[in-house]
Amino acid sequence: SLRSLMDRSVLFLALGQTLVWAGLFYLFPALLVRWEQALGWSKAELTGAVTLSLLLSALASPLAGRMIDAGKGAQLMAGCAAVGGICLLALSAVTELWQFYLAWAVIGTVTAGCLYEPCFAIVTRARGISAKQSIIAITLVAGFASGISFPLAHILSETYDWRVAVQVFAAIVVFGAAPLLWAGVQLIEQSRPREIDVGTERAAPRYAFLRRASFWYLGLAFAFAGVMHRATVHHLLPILYDRGISPEIAITVASFIGPMQVAGRLVVMATDRHSSHHAVAIACFSLMGVAIVLLYAAGLGLVVLIGFVILFGGAYGTASIVRPLIARDVLGEANFGAKTGALALLFLTGSALAPYLGSLVWTAGGYDLVLS
Repeated sequence: SLRSLMDRSVLFLALGQTLVWAGLFYLFPALLVRWEQALGWSKAELTGAVTLSLLLSALASPLAGRMIDAGKGAQLMAGCAAVGGICLLALSAVTELWQFYLAWAVIGTVTAGCLYEPCFAIVTRARGISAKQSIIAITLVAGFASGISFPLAHILSETYDWRVAVQVFAAIVVFGAAPLLWAGVQLIEQSRPREIDVGTERAAPRYAFLRRASFWYLGLAFAFAGVMHRATVHHLLPILYDRGISPEIAITVASFIGPMQVAGRLVVMATDRHSSHHAVAIACFSLMGVAIVLLYAAGLGLVVLIGFVILFGGAYGTASIVRPLIARDVLGEANFGAKTGALALLFLTGSALAPYLGSLVWTAGGYDLVLS
C-alpha cells in the first residue's frame, strides 16, 4: 500500500480526499459548539442542517454512480469539490438559519460525488482485484483529515473567528482538493482495461442486484454503522465536555481519531493474508461497540479516553475501506458504480439521521441516553 502512493494517480486522490474530507465533512463537528455559541441556534437546529445535508447526499449517490459508470468520474469529483468549496464561502456569510440550511443542503448534494464512496468506486472499476492496495493507500493519507480540520478550525477561530476559519477551508477545497481529484481520476481511468470491463457491464441488467438479499444485508449493516459513527463524531466535543473533559483535551481526542483510522488500516495491511474482508468487518463492528462503552466512561481518566480513540478510530477507519471490497466480493464488478451508489444511499441515509437523532435523544435524556 505504501508503494501504491508512488503511483501519481493514487497520490493525487489521497491528497485530494484528505482536503475534501477536512473541509466538507469534519468542519461541521469542528465548529458545532462555536456556531451554537455565536449564532444562538440550538444544537437540534444546527444538527438538523447536517441531517438534511447527508440525506441529500444519499439521494444523489445513485446519480453519482451512474456518472462513474458513464466514464465521467473526473468531472464529477472535481466539479463537486469546487461547488462544495464555493458553498463554504457562502456559509461564512450566513446570518439566518435558512441560509445555514441552504448552504449545507448544497454541500450535502455535492459530497455524493467527491468523498470516499465515488472515489473507491472509481478505483475499483479501474484496478479490479488490485484495487485494495490503492484504496488502503488513499485512506492512509486521508485518515489525517480530522487531524487537520479540528486543530486548524480551533486555531483560526481563536485567532480570528469562525467565519475566517470557514473561508480558509473554502480556499483549501477549491484550490487544493478539486484540482487534485481531477488529476487523480484522469490518471487512474487511463489504466482501466475498458474492453474487458465494458463487455462485462453490458452482460448484466443494471439494477438486478436489488433483487438479491445479500445486497440488503450489506446495505443495512453499513447503514447501522453509519448511524453510530456520525452521531458520535458530530456530538463528540459536547459529549466530552459533558463528561468534564477540558476543551484542550477534547480537541486533542477528536484530532487523533483520524490518525487512529490510519493505524487500523495499517493493521489490516499487515494481516491481509490471514483474514477475510467479512471477518474484518465483523471485528470492526464489535470493537466500535466496545469504543462507545469506553466513551460512556470517559470521565474516569485518560486511559479510558485513549482506549476509546484507538478502538473507535481504528475500527471505523478499517470498516470504511472494507465496504467497497465486500461489495465487489459479494455483488461483482459489473455496473459497479450503480451498486456502490445504491449501497451509499442506504449508508448515507443512516448517517444522515444520526446527528439530528442524537440531538433529539440528548434533549430527552442527555448524552448518557444517547450513548446507551
